Amino acid sequence: MVDIKLLNSAADNMRILTLAMVEQSKSGHPGGAMGGADFVNVLYSRFLNYDPSDPHWINRDRFFLDPGHMSPMLYSVLLLAGKYEMEDIRNFRQWGSVTSGHPEVDFERGVENTSGPLGQGHTMAVGAAIAERFLCARFGEWMSHKIYTFISDGGIQEEISQGAGRIAGTLGLHNLIMFYDSNNIQLSTKVDEVTNEDVAMKYKSWNWNVITIDGNNAQQIIDALTQANQEKERPTLIIGKTIMGKGCIAADGSSMEGKTSTHGQPVSAAGVCVNSTVKNLGGDPENQFRVFPEVESLYAKRAEELIKIAAKKKAEQAEWAKNNPALAQKLEKFFDKKAPLVDYEKIEQKANQSTRAASATVLSALAKEVENMIVSSADLSNSDKTDGFLKNTKAIVRGDFSGAFLQAGVSELTMACIMNGIALHGGIIAACGTFLVFSDYMKPACRMSALMQLPVIYVWSHDAFRVGEDGPTHQPVEHEAQIRLLEHLKNHSGKNSMLALRPADVQETTVAWKMAMENRDTPTALILSRQNITDVPAVSGNRYKEALSAQKGAYIVKKSKRTPDVVLIASGSEVSTLFEGAALLEERKNLNIQIVSAPSEGLFRTQSKEYQEEVLPFETPVFGLTAGVPVTLLGLVGADGMVWGLNHFGYSAPADILDKKFGFTGENIYEQVCEFLGE
Repeated sequence: MVDIKLLNSAADNMRILTLAMVEQSKSGHPGGAMGGADFVNVLYSRFLNYDPSDPHWINRDRFFLDPGHMSPMLYSVLLLAGKYEMEDIRNFRQWGSVTSGHPEVDFERGVENTSGPLGQGHTMAVGAAIAERFLCARFGEWMSHKIYTFISDGGIQEEISQGAGRIAGTLGLHNLIMFYDSNNIQLSTKVDEVTNEDVAMKYKSWNWNVITIDGNNAQQIIDALTQANQEKERPTLIIGKTIMGKGCIAADGSSMEGKTSTHGQPVSAAGVCVNSTVKNLGGDPENQFRVFPEVESLYAKRAEELIKIAAKKKAEQAEWAKNNPALAQKLEKFFDKKAPLVDYEKIEQKANQSTRAASATVLSALAKEVENMIVSSADLSNSDKTDGFLKNTKAIVRGDFSGAFLQAGVSELTMACIMNGIALHGGIIAACGTFLVFSDYMKPACRMSALMQLPVIYVWSHDAFRVGEDGPTHQPVEHEAQIRLLEHLKNHSGKNSMLALRPADVQETTVAWKMAMENRDTPTALILSRQNITDVPAVSGNRYKEALSAQKGAYIVKKSKRTPDVVLIASGSEVSTLFEGAALLEERKNLNIQIVSAPSEGLFRTQSKEYQEEVLPFETPVFGLTAGVPVTLLGLVGADGMVWGLNHFGYSAPADILDKKFGFTGENIYEQVCEFLGE
C-alpha cells in the first residue's frame, strides 16, 4: 500500500528546503525546483536503484539532471538520501561549498553530471543509455540498469533536444526514462508565448513511448514510472504537468503559484510570504533547514531496501564472474580507467599521407585492439576518416549494440554531448569526429568535457584553408586558436583543461593518438589535415621514435649544427613548409636553422624550464607559421618574434593556389624570415 500522504509530505519537505536554500543565499531558482519535487521524490524513494554504500557501483541506475538551475531540488533529495549534510544545504552557492549554484559531477554524492547549459544534461543521459546497452550486449542483461533524466521547458526548446530525441528513438533506448517538467513558465515569459508545438506528438514521431500525467500527483507518477520500467522497445517520455512555485502563498493567503517571478529569484522578492508558505507546506518557519521525522524514516527504510537490492545484484554478478572468468576480467579492465595497452609503433603508416588518413590507420588498429571504445561521426565518417574504425566494426543500431560505431547524423553538438554521457557512465572510451570548422557547433559540449574532466577524444579534420574549393564557410581560420584557449584554462584539478594536438605528419599522428588514448584526465582534440603532407625527415631513420618527443608538446625536428640564427616553429602541415623555407635560408644566406614542431603549446609549457630553453633558446629569434590566426603561435614566438598567419577569411580555390596566394610557400618563408632578421 502506497502512503501517498507520506510521499506528499516528503515532497513538501523538499520544497521548504529549496525555498530556504535560495532565501539564505539570496540567489537561485526556487520555483521550478518546488514544482518538480514530487517526481524526484517518488523516483528516489521508490524507483532509483543504487547502493548507498558504494556510489561507484557500475550497475547503479543513474539520474541526469538537465536544468541545472533546479539544483535545490537535487540537493534536497540527495540530502534525504544521506548524500549531503544539512550544513551543505545551508551553504548553497557559497565559496567552498559542495552545493554550487548548478550541480557539478560528484559521484560520491550522487551527482551524475554537471548541468547548467540547457539541453545538454538529458543528451548526456542518451549517451549513458547507449553505454548501458553497449555493455549489456557484451556481458549480458544481468548488467541492465535504467537511465533517468529530468528536462524542463527550456531544455525541450533547445535545438539539441531534437538530436537527442531522434537518436534515442531511432536506437530504441528502452532503458531511458525522461521526465518533462511542463509548468508553462520560463525565466522571463510563459512557455505558450514562445511555442505552440505538440511536444507529445513530436516525441511519438521519434519512436518514444509518451505518457502525460499530473506531475504533482504522486500516484500518477508511480503509475507512469511503473509503465516506463516495463517498456521494452522505446525510450519513455513522461510529461508531467507541474506547478511553478507549488505551495507558495502571499501574506494574505492568496496563491502565488504559477508565477514567472518565482523562477529565478528568492520567492520573497516575488511577493511570496516565506513564513506563510513554510506553514502551508507543513513546516516550521523558525526551523526551515529541517528534515521531517517521518520523511527521515521513509528514506532510511529505502536505504535498507537499496542495500538489499544491490547485494542481490552483486551476488548475481559474482556468480556470473565465477562462470565466466575471462569475461569478468574483461569487464574489470573496461572500468579500471587505465589506458589500453596498444603497440603503436607496429602500426604501419603510408608515407606522406594526410594526417586524417594517418588517423584512420590508427583507428583501424584500435577497432581491433580496444574493445571498449565507441567512435562516432556527424555524417562525415568517410571524410573525417573515422571510418577507419568502422571498417573493423559495425554501426550501433536498434536491437543490436554489438557494434561500436555511432552514426549520429548531422548533429555535432548532440554527438559531443552523447560522448560526454558515455564517458560519464564509465567503462567506455568515447571519440567523435567532424570537420574542424564545425567545432563551432560543439564548443558548449567541449567546454563541459573540460569542466567535468572527461577523457573524450575530439577528431577534427580539414584543419585549414586548404579545404580549398569548398570556400570560406568550410575553411577554419580562427578555430584552432579557440580550441587552444582551453589549454590555457585550468580545470578544478589544476591541470590544462584540454590537450589540443595538431600533428605534423603521419607518425606524429600515431603519437598524437597514443597521447589521446593515454590521457585519462582531460578531453583531447586531434586537429588533422585534409591534404597530404610531406613527412618530417627522420634523422635517426626511425621517425616514430623521434615523433615520441611530441609527448612533450613541442620538440626539435631539425637541429642546427651550430647556435641557431633563428628558430622556425609551427604545427601540422606548416612544419613541412618550414623545411622548404629552411633549405632556402641555408642555401642562400648560410643561416643556421632550428625547426620545432609544436603540436601542443599547453603541454609544452608544462615541461621544465631547461627543456623549454633547449627547444626555444631564450635569445634566439623565433619565427612562427600557422594557417590560423597569428595569435595561435604568439605565446611561442614571444613578444619579439614574428608569426606569418591569416588575418582574413579564406577563399574558394584549389589548395595549392591558396598556398601561393596566402604565402604558404618555401619562397615566402624565406622572404619573411629575411625581413624579420634584417638580412
